[in-house]
Amino acid sequence: MSTVVLLLVTGIGLGALYFLVASGLSLIYGLMGVLNFAHGSFLTLGAFAGWEVARRLGPDTWTGFLLAMVVGALAGAAVAALTELLLIRPLYNRHIEQVLVTVGLGLVTVALFEGVWGTDAIFISGPGWLAGTTELLGARIPNDRFLAIAVAVAVLAGLVLFLKHTRYGLVIRAGVENRAMVTALGIDVRRSFTLVFSIGGAAAGLGGVLASQYYGYVSAHLGATLLIFAFIVTVIGGLGSLGGAAVAALLVAVPQQFANYYLGVGDLIAVLALAVVLLVRPSGLMGAKA
Repeated sequence: MSTVVLLLVTGIGLGALYFLVASGLSLIYGLMGVLNFAHGSFLTLGAFAGWEVARRLGPDTWTGFLLAMVVGALAGAAVAALTELLLIRPLYNRHIEQVLVTVGLGLVTVALFEGVWGTDAIFISGPGWLAGTTELLGARIPNDRFLAIAVAVAVLAGLVLFLKHTRYGLVIRAGVENRAMVTALGIDVRRSFTLVFSIGGAAAGLGGVLASQYYGYVSAHLGATLLIFAFIVTVIGGLGSLGGAAVAALLVAVPQQFANYYLGVGDLIAVLALAVVLLVRPSGLMGAKA
């Protein structure tokens, strides 16, 4: 029983990380129609920026860790905004060029990160509580999983509230439906789209800091590894659906944990789930049908 509880809760924690990355992908595609293959770079940069802050203020202190989360989110947001302004904005409605540019940016940034921080993984530590465990129904659950779950829930709630109950959220949703009409009303839709990219980048940067705690290291390839599963989650949940991304993150991560423990084929389970959804419901679990 304790093993089942351990795998279940750690699977939910892994799903929380998948959601933090997939939420940005889903938000950007759903509102802007952009498939951003450089999204993992925002995560990696957030992880490295957070680590640089934490190691200077004290990686084992809450002050250093909390500030690392803030800086990681800000770094992801800033680079995402620059990416939208300089690379994506000239290519709206040119999807093939968007894919080529973002794939190229992802490859370039990995090489850049390796040049700055090296090719080897850098092992890190955090506050003592995160390194400890909490007993739950006889299972000793790593505390960093609880933190990842709490942050993911907060991000989901914040995004939903922002889109449904703020002026900018209304402008963004209206701009997606009819950009020409919103522009005719004197509203700069482009500024709102930059904000969307920034929010997605912030979620990825925050996920990078939490992922570095989850895995215990930062590396130039951390974002690329998580990006694969984030795309699987985004497609299964339905492109553009935040709720779908949240549900799909759990449906992918929890079976993945069980399959890794009992069979050692967790990654295969995730790919098979993607294949089944694409065959049965190509629009995803909660995506709009074409």
